[in-house]
Amino acid sequence: MSPATVFAQRHAITDVCVLCKDVEASVAFYVDKLGFKLRRRAEGFADFKGAGLTLALWEIGHISQHTGVSAKRATGGHNVAIAVELATPAEVDAAYDELTGRGVAFIGPPEDYVWNARCCYFEGPDGEVWELYAWLSGGAIGDVEEVEAPA
Repeated sequence: MSPATVFAQRHAITDVCVLCKDVEASVAFYVDKLGFKLRRRAEGFADFKGAGLTLALWEIGHISQHTGVSAKRATGGHNVAIAVELATPAEVDAAYDELTGRGVAFIGPPEDYVWNARCCYFEGPDGEVWELYAWLSGGAIGDVEEVEAPA
């Protein structure tokens, strides 16, 4: 295994953190619209219980003040994309219907894409992109065969 892949192969990603403009507005979106359960809350920060890894919000001004990370937010683009793989294309449609009913504004309805998945997309309050997807018949395309590096 090459040195570049050792860390990533040993350590799972456990949290996705959205660097948000207004933590209160973001908390309301994730609790009221998506149904996350608030797990921790501190000044400028929140994280949630949900299936899978931890979703966290950190107000960009707060992280900057305490860590030195720049408070400049990206403009003209998205800072993060968060994907949720569902078991079937029908579950994508059902999730779309459920979340639309809760007031989530999708970019468009679920569609079948050339990468052999049924997907739909929406944005959170800070421009973070969410993808709901399920593989179509035949599954994922483009899998790369894992090749061990010579010793």
